[in-house]
Amino acid sequence: MSAPIPPETPPVVESDAALGRRAQILATEHWGLLAARGTAQSEVLTRITIFLTLVSAGLVTIGLLGQATSFEGWFGGAAIAILVFLALVGVMTQTRVLNVSEEDMMYVVAMNRLRGAYVDLDPAVADIFLAAVADDRPGMERTYSFLRPRSVSVLFGSSMMLIIVVNACVVGLVAGAIIATAGGSWGWAVGVGAVIGLLTGAAFFAYGGLTFRRTWQRYVPRRTTADEQPWLRR
Repeated sequence: MSAPIPPETPPVVESDAALGRRAQILATEHWGLLAARGTAQSEVLTRITIFLTLVSAGLVTIGLLGQATSFEGWFGGAAIAILVFLALVGVMTQTRVLNVSEEDMMYVVAMNRLRGAYVDLDPAVADIFLAAVADDRPGMERTYSFLRPRSVSVLFGSSMMLIIVVNACVVGLVAGAIIATAGGSWGWAVGVGAVIGLLTGAAFFAYGGLTFRRTWQRYVPRRTTADEQPWLRR
């Protein structure tokens, strides 16, 4: 005789109190992530404002020094010193902007995971969320743009791209000023400055893309977009 089949264990039904307690914990974590995200964005925007103010003041100072010295004598050394200082502050600001961009993505992914937990608690709310409930890369992209896929215009108009362009110009000015102060022709100064500026901008852009790809190579999502119902996908 075959062994009797054991009865199936009925699913455990959690009490409303347990579900409510879990929802409260998730909501608290959600608000914490929102606060941290807002603080990071506010801090980096302040850093960007300080840097742009320094660049403006530095260029005005160089212009005034040029008028006072007739662009001769110690003007070249003073201009280079000011531009090097601006370039240093720019690199520090650019590094912070890239770090905050990664942090912002981190917060978005974390909140996507929390939305997935909300859906686990109450599947009926799944079709109400415009933001994604999957914490993978497609889910992150959907949360950043609810109604249409993000285009190149988002990257082109971003704060990161603005700082990259400004930094590239400042570093290019440093290179050009060094060539001109050393006795090189204006043509050489402009040419070398332009090349150095382009290389600097390309290096920062490549570094940002590299850190983005490495982040997603290491991260393992809890819920993927492919796991969602078809009508919830983009």
